[in-house]
Amino acid sequence: MKGLIIKAFYIILTVLLLFACNNPQTCNIDKQPQSADLVDIIKRDTLIAVISTNSTDYFVYRGQPMGFHFELIKLFADNLGLETRVIVENDIEKSIELIKSNKADILAQGMTITNLRRTKMSFTVPIAKTRQVLVQQISDTMVNSTLELANKTIYVQKGTVFIQRLKHLSEEIAAPINVVEIDSLEVEQIIAKVADGTFNYTVCDESVATMNQRYYTNIDASVAISLEQYIAWAVRKSSHNLLDTLNNWLLDYTKTVSFTHLYNKYYKHPGLFRNVKSDYFSGAKGQISDYDELIKQYSKSIGWDWRLLASLIYQESRFNHDAVSWAGASGIMQIMPATADMLGLSPDAGIEAQIEAGTRLIKMIDNRVASEITDTSTRQKYILAGYNVGYGHVEDAIRLAEKYGANPHKWDGNVAEYLIHKSNYEYFTDSVVKFGYCPGIQPVQYVKEIFDRYEHYKNVIPQ
Repeated sequence: MKGLIIKAFYIILTVLLLFACNNPQTCNIDKQPQSADLVDIIKRDTLIAVISTNSTDYFVYRGQPMGFHFELIKLFADNLGLETRVIVENDIEKSIELIKSNKADILAQGMTITNLRRTKMSFTVPIAKTRQVLVQQISDTMVNSTLELANKTIYVQKGTVFIQRLKHLSEEIAAPINVVEIDSLEVEQIIAKVADGTFNYTVCDESVATMNQRYYTNIDASVAISLEQYIAWAVRKSSHNLLDTLNNWLLDYTKTVSFTHLYNKYYKHPGLFRNVKSDYFSGAKGQISDYDELIKQYSKSIGWDWRLLASLIYQESRFNHDAVSWAGASGIMQIMPATADMLGLSPDAGIEAQIEAGTRLIKMIDNRVASEITDTSTRQKYILAGYNVGYGHVEDAIRLAEKYGANPHKWDGNVAEYLIHKSNYEYFTDSVVKFGYCPGIQPVQYVKEIFDRYEHYKNVIPQ
């Protein structure tokens, strides 16, 4: 409700600005970023965030998108009643460029606030504090103070603040420090190289080092090379209104117990560190489930990206082949008993047979979708809705869309809306409806959740 109120406020503000402009040719609306920036985001209905993918910011674990900054940006977007779209970019300079070029709205990752970065972006209020530390293997000859870094070679990710800090440190100790910038590896990958002995030293934020110590038990991060520094998000320098709104929300939310739980979940909870070593962590083998190879095999038979089929299966059963719903649907694909009989699927069928039957059902539904629906993702949305609620209800929604002037060949805002209407008496009793009442919000939300998850899989799971 709060998000809807905020959206309504900014829409009204836009209208007032338009009416306040007496001379459209000299009107200065587009020169007022304090209102236009957030208004445009509200009108678009989607907040676009740049996030790095690693073991804390954003990743997929056992099929579920997770991450501290991912969850935090979703909470902010939800507060505004907005959808969230994630752009993955681990190169910091490229991330900044995405913000400056208006391709994204918020750089939602742990950015250390520096004067140089302030010339490029506007930072939010601090989200957390950290300091930069040296990462090295534990040994009798390891470095114990910054003075001992003289003439040492330190490997760091290109574009990070660690480079400038090491240059300053070199001046402070009056001795050279050889800094090697790497653009082919990210911070955690460089830490892994230190752990396996490829590199002797790297530098990173203490929170990242502490987490990595949980699963690389042979590394040390006790030598700090900086004082405490603030971590924040960033927006375009012209995004005054977005920044104010974001700051107000962060000031409130970071004081809550919910924020403390969220922070501890990703930076202090020991279970996370076990998960990061799992094959099902996207930063490891990029595996979604135990059944990825079968999903890849049978996705070819329907011409789908295997990650979309995996998202469907996650939605249905969380990859639990023993799952049974309240309505009697069973197995990894949650096929109803009558449908299983029609497909020749026995109750004790194995995983491969279940996936094969599920993809056969998808093919059958696809054969019912009109040939005029040529857009791949639109066609898949029709099929998914039919898989969830029966394609007869989708056909009813198509007929209603045709009758009431909507586009029967488009899902979002058209057929989807009339499927939702099928829970209203005046629509499910309409003369064009053949299959009666349908709780239409359920399949519409079902399709949305599968596609949202699919986007996250595409972000972090290789095809």
